[in-house]
Amino acid sequence: MDANKVQIFDTTLRDGEQVPGCKIDAKQKLVIAERLDLLGVDIIEAGFPVSSPGDFTSVNEIAKLVKNATVCGLTRAVEKDIEVAAKALKPAVRGRIHTGIGTSESHIKYKFKTTREEVIRRAKKAVSYAKNFVDDVEFYAEDAGRTENEFLAKVCEEAIKSGATVLNIPDTTGYCLPEEYSAKIKFLKENVKGIDSVILSCHCHNDLGLATANSIAGAIAGARQIECTINGIGERAGNTALEEVVMILKQHPYLNLQTDINTKLLYDTSLMVREKMGMPVQPNKAIVGANAFAHSSGIHQDGVIKNRETYEIMNPEDVGVTESAIVLTARSGRAALAYRAKKIGYELTKIQLDKAYQTFLQFADKQKEVIDDDIHVIMKQVSRISKIAIA
Repeated sequence: MDANKVQIFDTTLRDGEQVPGCKIDAKQKLVIAERLDLLGVDIIEAGFPVSSPGDFTSVNEIAKLVKNATVCGLTRAVEKDIEVAAKALKPAVRGRIHTGIGTSESHIKYKFKTTREEVIRRAKKAVSYAKNFVDDVEFYAEDAGRTENEFLAKVCEEAIKSGATVLNIPDTTGYCLPEEYSAKIKFLKENVKGIDSVILSCHCHNDLGLATANSIAGAIAGARQIECTINGIGERAGNTALEEVVMILKQHPYLNLQTDINTKLLYDTSLMVREKMGMPVQPNKAIVGANAFAHSSGIHQDGVIKNRETYEIMNPEDVGVTESAIVLTARSGRAALAYRAKKIGYELTKIQLDKAYQTFLQFADKQKEVIDDDIHVIMKQVSRISKIAIA
């Protein structure tokens, strides 16, 4: 594997599906899995096979369908979970079992009511057992974000000895600051024997709005897999958004980190997931929101019309958006009106534009947005009142 390649582990169909209100059936999961494979993700976490017969079937069918990506199934550190996941993944060209256990004091004391020693024993046993079924075993240290670094390093070292190929360091509760998460990855890189033989993975949640920042910080510190979802969907406030980390790495080439994602499919994939899962995206969502490449301020519009790069750091076509949107509101200027008018066939002189703009402002003050049909009406009014012909 290229040392600068960051693998994209998509968990839309597992962690993303856990969103309250998400509506998706097995057939829709297959459609999304096929698109994720086309998008270029490296690993598709297809589900949690032991959780229900339906999830087992979905993982099994996805394992049959996907030809390029590794297909992954989640388990607890329980032999039955691992056996069921292995059975579901059997048809996969490349299968991975993702097993693990909570490692924070909170999980050890309240969730498992056990000891650190027992957690290490169960972690080793789970990884070793999973290796009987697949070569590729990912170990997750749940709530690693709140786990004391020395103990986390000890657990990771034992997981490597037991055969883990990937170590997942989740900020399960979205608590870490980027500096803290980066330092945690760096600590593991420097203090775990055998760490260079495995891939470190970032799995960050967005409870404080830091999932993407933490994942990027982790990758800069040496992690080479990012676990994410389309549109950032996931439990509570969601997961790291795939489209965000991919475009951050693409737009900052000096980081010398890259993915194999076909970015021109990002917007269309986002729309597909919204539709299939019944999960809308807020208009101001980075990269794929309706307003991500829309401009309504006159100052911004004038700059973008003159040169797109004045207010856009990405070419919308790079993510599959046709073009930037110049939205006409009461905050828009003459340049924006002339631009939109030209788009629908009106070449305005300066005198015509000055007349049209005054009428435009009257429209804009009455409604939130002036659309193309309104522009036609404005041009007719100006032509009739001022006796200035507007072709």
